[in-house]
Amino acid sequence: MDAEKLSWGICPVGRGLARAGDAWSMLILRDAGLGQTRFDDFQKGLGIAPNILTKRLAALVEAGLLERRRYNDRPPRDEYVLTEAGRDYLPVLQALGGWARKHFGEGAMSDLVDANSGRTVTPLVVDAETGVPLSEIAVTLRQPSDA
Repeated sequence: MDAEKLSWGICPVGRGLARAGDAWSMLILRDAGLGQTRFDDFQKGLGIAPNILTKRLAALVEAGLLERRRYNDRPPRDEYVLTEAGRDYLPVLQALGGWARKHFGEGAMSDLVDANSGRTVTPLVVDAETGVPLSEIAVTLRQPSDA
């Protein structure tokens, strides 16, 4: 797969996948959305090898989904904080989780819960203009006029 070609192609799905489409990156973003910011916490929570985590964090910073911030000078330590683009990606992950719960929900699974009320949240992707669930709209793709 040519990630560079996907990154700048006309397909928005391809562009998104090129930046955050592998499983480790999505799980890092999920954990960042749940408040984790430090390398050791990501590594412990995910059980990911340090070299892979280092590469994924660097790629997420380069893609603009995470920002690296220094929190300690001696020894030098950085934390990874969601950017606006990273925060905007969280509903994508939540929708993916809702889809997986619906179609592959056998056995014990965690729930998405409203932190204020404790109510279980069921993700639903809707058209912003009409409020109609996308799963109920027949869609097609329109190519850009300059393609």
